Amino acid sequence: MAASAGPEIERLIALLAKLPGLGPRSARRAALALLKRRDQLLIPLAEALADTAAKVKSCSVCGTPDTRDPCAICGDPARQIGLICVVEEAGALWALERSGAFRGRYHVLGGLLSALDGVGPDALRVTELVGRVRGGEATEVVLALPATVDGQTTAHYLVERLAGAGAEVTTLARGVPVGGELDWLDDGTIVQALRARRPV
Repeated sequence: MAASAGPEIERLIALLAKLPGLGPRSARRAALALLKRRDQLLIPLAEALADTAAKVKSCSVCGTPDTRDPCAICGDPARQIGLICVVEEAGALWALERSGAFRGRYHVLGGLLSALDGVGPDALRVTELVGRVRGGEATEVVLALPATVDGQTTAHYLVERLAGAGAEVTTLARGVPVGGELDWLDDGTIVQALRARRPV
């Protein structure tokens, strides 16, 4: 950090640097941009952050952040009640919502199982998911978790926990993306695409 920056600016830079995708240099540039455009950016951002901190909470049903409880999705009567899509974080939920392809409800785990990071089942919203399914809320649970080691470990754990709960457990298809060319794909994606092939 710059030696000439005051403690308030240094604190701003340090906090910005903790955001995903921002290192110390990017945080410094962002802080300078905010300070240059105090009225247009800095003050409205500070107000939005304070407003968000005061009003946004986690939905007691699915765990997504919202100003309402239950959230807008859980409270929507047009949603398919029997279909629950399990995601790692709210960002994945927002991506699925952008697609407009899913009309069920969600369950946000709040992370993934990770032995290296010390994240066990108790740190995630697994018990709440099992309770929702055993309570008869779901006929199908769609696991929309990342195709990573931690994502697959979490998926296997959830399949075991949901066994005999009365709902079919499915997972998102994996393989060649729309517009993808085979010579640009990694081996794992090609293997998954071949395994998930279907009749035309």
